[in-house]
Amino acid sequence: MFDLPGSWVWDYWFADDGEQYHLFFLYASRALHDPDARHHRASIGHAVSTDLRTWTQVEDALVRSDAPAFDDLATWTGSVVRRDDGEWVMFYTGASLDSSGKNVQSIGMATSPDLMRWTKRPGPILRAAPPRYETIESDAWQDEAFRDPWVLRDPGGDGWHMLITARAPEGEVFGRGVVGHATSPDLDAWTLREPLSSPSADGFGQLEVLQVEVVDGRPVLLFSCLADHATAARGGDRGGTWAVNIDSLTGPYDISGAYPLTDERLYVGRLLRRREDGRWMLFAFRNADETGAFVGGVTDPMPVEWRGDRLVVAETAEAPEPAAS
Repeated sequence: MFDLPGSWVWDYWFADDGEQYHLFFLYASRALHDPDARHHRASIGHAVSTDLRTWTQVEDALVRSDAPAFDDLATWTGSVVRRDDGEWVMFYTGASLDSSGKNVQSIGMATSPDLMRWTKRPGPILRAAPPRYETIESDAWQDEAFRDPWVLRDPGGDGWHMLITARAPEGEVFGRGVVGHATSPDLDAWTLREPLSSPSADGFGQLEVLQVEVVDGRPVLLFSCLADHATAARGGDRGGTWAVNIDSLTGPYDISGAYPLTDERLYVGRLLRRREDGRWMLFAFRNADETGAFVGGVTDPMPVEWRGDRLVVAETAEAPEPAAS
């Protein structure tokens, strides 16, 4: 497990350079006392490992910019890909407060030759825009949700796709969460597209930290949403991380088929294929203890497998026991 004694650790993402695994993670000081305050103080830390269990913290990747900037409040969740020329590219969320004090999110970009030293590009490179996406002017949600970019190469080799946590401008308020979509031929110039899913009366208010992978030959979409941020039809499942069986990595996606992969004790489930044996592993951060209090810290890898039509944590995996912070 990866955790820090002096900080809360939560959302995270990986990169694999062929020799080491790199963990990028959000963290904020426990001196804030209130874990809910961590979101407005988040920086992007960095740790490395050769076995996905023992991690060594190294120099931080990114911190917020000086105001005024799209990321002058905090730097949030993202993903890392590699260009054909070897350069690494991180897409991340920038958070800033508007004149009324509401949180507005947009997408930024940074580059690195070695995954260790990162240089931000001028940004943002993408923002939410009507009529496709809800913006802060609608006043329907607590923030302008446009974050957690997951970038993947087009399976046919024709450019790149970005999946984004976003919201539709119409529909049941707690069912407006959609998979935002943008495309690029080169990772530099991005075009915002129509969402790859639709809002629904039995859906979710937000589809956080999206990921798509082909696990043992079957494509699957992962996202996270707590019951408090979903429609009443979903509240009984108490899912933390959700899975959706899909036909194509690049959509469209039918979110009505979502089923829980973890309960609310674990959040932001991410899949990573272990280099040594090719087995798919699930990670998550420890969201809540038995009292519901926030915990934090990224779990050890948990093997996953298909059981019938559902992706599940394999029975051989040790169930993580959240400890009180």
